[in-house]
Amino acid sequence: MKLYMKEKVFSWGDRFTVWDANGQEKYFVEGEVFSWGKKLHVYDRSGLEVAYIEQEVFSLLPRYCVFCGSEQIAEIRKEFTFLFPKYRIDGLDWEIEGSFMAHDYTITQHGRHIVTIRKEWMTWGDSYELDIAESADEIVALAVVLTIDCVTESSSGASVTISSN
Repeated sequence: MKLYMKEKVFSWGDRFTVWDANGQEKYFVEGEVFSWGKKLHVYDRSGLEVAYIEQEVFSLLPRYCVFCGSEQIAEIRKEFTFLFPKYRIDGLDWEIEGSFMAHDYTITQHGRHIVTIRKEWMTWGDSYELDIAESADEIVALAVVLTIDCVTESSSGASVTISSN
């Protein structure tokens, strides 16, 4: 199943809309503007919060917690490296590989495909295509991809980055 995510360009804080393959709005993502650390809320069409992402403010390298409901399901950390960014996803046993700078990467679990992410270039605002293998992983995969975007942009001075296990 494919989801398409596009950042709203002229907005305070982070705002994304997520569409399905039929062009129907499926999720809305809103960041808190005046908060200590980055915080993102993911809402479904009915306005119900389905995921929440919160930056751990006092850590040496970027670190984010992903929640579904009141349960923390993952912690994403950027690992220390000299040349290329590397991330770790704790709690899901997911592995992440690819080019984070080009926003072209894949997340797997023991060789099983979870999601492939590709950034669409030459668009107004950040636009991404997410190819998710199973619908059961949809919300968690979306939250992890949003976190990686946060870590990547914060590292470049504009956004955020993510880690994997």
